[in-house]
Amino acid sequence: MDRIDLRSDTVTLPSDAMRAAMAAAPVGDDQYGEDPSVNRLQERVAGLLGKEAALFVPSGTMANQIGLKLLTRPGDEVVVGEEAHIVWHEAGASAANSGVQFTVAGKGGLFTAADFRSAHKPAGHIVFPPTTLVVIENTHNRGGGVIFPQDEVVAICRDASALGAGTYLDGARLFNAAVATGRSLAELAAPFDVVSVALSKGLGCPVGSLVAGTREAMQRAVRARRMFGGAMRQSGILAAAGLHALDRGLDHLAEDHANARRLAERIADTKADIDLATVQTNIVIFRLPPPLPDAATVVRRAQEQGVLVSAFAPRTIRATTHLNVTSAQCRHAADVLARILAP
Repeated sequence: MDRIDLRSDTVTLPSDAMRAAMAAAPVGDDQYGEDPSVNRLQERVAGLLGKEAALFVPSGTMANQIGLKLLTRPGDEVVVGEEAHIVWHEAGASAANSGVQFTVAGKGGLFTAADFRSAHKPAGHIVFPPTTLVVIENTHNRGGGVIFPQDEVVAICRDASALGAGTYLDGARLFNAAVATGRSLAELAAPFDVVSVALSKGLGCPVGSLVAGTREAMQRAVRARRMFGGAMRQSGILAAAGLHALDRGLDHLAEDHANARRLAERIADTKADIDLATVQTNIVIFRLPPPLPDAATVVRRAQEQGVLVSAFAPRTIRATTHLNVTSAQCRHAADVLARILAP
């Protein structure tokens, strides 16, 4: 059997049809606003998210960093969920680029409006940094792909607005949340000032994310993108992959979610520690209490049998399903992992 790569949903390879769409894409200079493929993608994603405008950027990390740049000033405080991507996986960029600090609310990546109000610090205090932004990650990566409850999203964003704080959605896997909940992207994005989505995860594109918000905010985002080195030229070649993926639709994400669930249920039959309640989309995270082998050992033994997974911590493993792994491959990978985890 071919190698089964479950390290991330970013490892997908463009299909022949996607490559053909990229090769045939009409292009121009995007910095002059003249790339028709980029313009089409930005307009389409803005429409899907219910926002006035969107901006194509190279990565989800850049999207998050632009969001911070638009909505904070140096010295501000940002409230986030536990183990948020913007804190854990962006190489300290938030401190370096925007000079902000973070306060964590809740557990497992989720928090409530009450948690947010408890963490919030008012402007003008002689000691406290002002809380000027709340960031919600949906779905939450290190929380195991868990979906942020929409009623709580609405309440948090309502309270943030009342307290004078901005709202940002790290929606790198928002497509997964939409499919899993049956809610539209626009509904999920509606409470937020600025939203991002990634093309290179669930949609299987080789490159790219988009930031969306008001037209005025996206005009400022163009400058932030330039400052971060993300301004591109004939980037319609990349945008065409996103247009192709959107044309194909999102139905395949439901199969990714089902594959993750089957994998998780197989792991649950072992001595590994896994919370099946968190397996709501395409991410499976489980922990390895002694005397099970540690994460590095599990990764190595699985790789020897053609299965690639990620070590998220010394005793934590993440496996992520995506459109380039079949149900049969996921069942085989689950059997491999279960044998490794057998007492």
